[in-house]
Amino acid sequence: MSDTPLIGVLALQGDVREHLIALASADAVARPVRRPEELAEVDGLVIPGGESTTMSKLAVLFGMMEPLRERVRAGMPVYGTCAGMIMLAEKILDPRSGQETVGGIDMIVRRNAFGRQNESFEAAVEVAGIDGGPVEGVFIRAPWVESVGAEAEVIAEHGGHIVAVRQRNVLATSFHPELTGDHRVHALFVDMVRAVN
Repeated sequence: MSDTPLIGVLALQGDVREHLIALASADAVARPVRRPEELAEVDGLVIPGGESTTMSKLAVLFGMMEPLRERVRAGMPVYGTCAGMIMLAEKILDPRSGQETVGGIDMIVRRNAFGRQNESFEAAVEVAGIDGGPVEGVFIRAPWVESVGAEAEVIAEHGGHIVAVRQRNVLATSFHPELTGDHRVHALFVDMVRAVN
């Protein structure tokens, strides 16, 4: 692989375009991923924000759930924002009927923990491993992490709640950095992909 990794954005549902732009600005080649054969070609993957129940059902419908689990287990770097964080959790509190996760981070996540759409907000978040001051986080019906296992590292909190976690090659934030124009979290993820490949 060259120094420019190929990173997919799971394009079943959610804010795909914003992630493609953020990844490109962080010196990655980014492309949408909808099918297992497209997943097989990428060095890393972003699971965007959106609606986690819908995303889970579409992943099953498109034959993506098992290939996603296999790639994560095999060590492919993955970054999930908001609904993507929920998809990367080992366990969801109050999951919707039939809702499945990919897993990858030993954490328990609470859906919509910060409130409804009209309670969305922006906040400055200090993220461990990111220099240059706090990251502007956009919280839209955002989850938070209730607890993490021994392997998972909490890298950011807001209002006493865990909002960013890393476990080996898997990164998750409950906020949307792709909506702010500050691409440092994506740059961190691109570096994670480079380190593996």
